[in-house]
Amino acid sequence: MLADVRRHAFTLAEVLVTLGIIGVVSAMTVPSLMQNYQRQSYVTQLHKVYNELSQVLVRYQNDKNAVNLLEAGLTSTAAIQNMLTSYTKVIATCDTVTSPCFATSYKYQTGAAVGEGSYTANVKGYVLASGAAIRPSYSATTTKLANFMIDINGPKGPNIAGRDLFFIYLYKNGLLDDGTDQTVNQAPLTKEQREAAGTCQSSLTGCFGRLLNNNWEMTY
Repeated sequence: MLADVRRHAFTLAEVLVTLGIIGVVSAMTVPSLMQNYQRQSYVTQLHKVYNELSQVLVRYQNDKNAVNLLEAGLTSTAAIQNMLTSYTKVIATCDTVTSPCFATSYKYQTGAAVGEGSYTANVKGYVLASGAAIRPSYSATTTKLANFMIDINGPKGPNIAGRDLFFIYLYKNGLLDDGTDQTVNQAPLTKEQREAAGTCQSSLTGCFGRLLNNNWEMTY
């Protein structure tokens, strides 16, 4: 019986080889799994902000008994700011787009720095109860009404456009979408219009549209 046990036992060399193989496979797969998990975490947080903002717009219009947002009085940055503070739980307010609402610098996915003027402005920013930071700005065109700069985790990293920093545009029909030629196009945008909004790799637009095109999956 003892001889049988010895004959079927693993040798130390076999155990070490097996552990080595497991280590190599883990080294190859774990970083990819962690990256995918982090990306999905970003998407989940942005989706929550998107849903909250969509619900706020509907409630605001209904409470005003209006047929659209313009009739409801959403005609200035101040009006959008009042809407946010009245219909969401704001835990911090910044007079300008600075900490603690947003980071002091951002990068594109290419590694290049985002120009300061692209994300800073003399406009109030807010931190919501979820921890997301949002900067509303009234910017009406033929079809667009406003835009929202959103950092899903405030000043925390990675502070990269298309990862935790997004631009979402509000159209006059009450829908939220990416930004493109707002003098002609109306939301919801087509797949091609969203892709034309920006490269996402080196721009602040184009990322949100790609998420919508890919059923809220960060494939870029």
